[in-house]
Amino acid sequence: MTTVRRLLGFTVGHRVIPGFAPTLGFTLLYLSLVVLLPLGALFLKAAGMSSAQWTAILTDPRVLASLQLSFGAAMLAAMANLVFGLLVAWVLVRYDFPGRKLVDAMVDLPFALPTAVAGIALTALYAPQGWLGRLLAPLDIKVAFTPLGVVVAMVFIGLPFVVRTVEPVLQDIDLELEEAAASLGADRWQTFQLVILPAISPALMTGFSLALARGVGEYGSVIFIAGNLPGVSEIAPLLIVTKLEQYDYLGATAIAVIMLAISFTLLLAVNLVQKWRRTRQGG
Repeated sequence: MTTVRRLLGFTVGHRVIPGFAPTLGFTLLYLSLVVLLPLGALFLKAAGMSSAQWTAILTDPRVLASLQLSFGAAMLAAMANLVFGLLVAWVLVRYDFPGRKLVDAMVDLPFALPTAVAGIALTALYAPQGWLGRLLAPLDIKVAFTPLGVVVAMVFIGLPFVVRTVEPVLQDIDLELEEAAASLGADRWQTFQLVILPAISPALMTGFSLALARGVGEYGSVIFIAGNLPGVSEIAPLLIVTKLEQYDYLGATAIAVIMLAISFTLLLAVNLVQKWRRTRQGG
């Protein structure tokens, strides 16, 4: 190592990246400009509202319905992706089959596609005259222009977050641990529950958090398939845009602050669950 450093022209105490103080300063400055400053401006704007204005926003049935749809659909979609994302990651990691690389590339399509394109594609697919819509119509199942369509769109855009988070962790699990569990008499379910699941749980929770956050803030792919009926299939981000178009800046700010507070609470709860699991496993 010393020889390599000398060949590269480094002294023993030299660091490629500057020390702790400069890097911490740049980090705090960057986070302040990108994250803290916009959020601070948002809260300052909301702080100028009176209690009567807050009460009107918090008791507005349209606002409550949009918030319930956004967070409820995002939660359902993240839970669905938690299961199916794990299955997709498992197949991609543990099995070698024809077309595997194609399937692996398809997982990233929601990342690459513009959200509007995804929304139009899902609407064309699940509309009453679409390929899947006409098959579901005899079963009295309507996806497009309903809250179910919102969930479907959020599942579509959230799946890669779970797959790409869990996949590298599965690759790092030593197969000898599973073989040892099998040699001790554990069946496949016991091996998964006691060996694999504890190892991938942090990654699963991280993927769940990312999918949940993406679903809550999703706009482009949802508005096309949702139908945007107030009180039925109108999501909170769309209501914020509607308020802005009506020059109701305080109303839009209030809804944004409420969404931010709920999102922060949910992410904090997920982090606390992760910490509890690590403490329990360590103990």
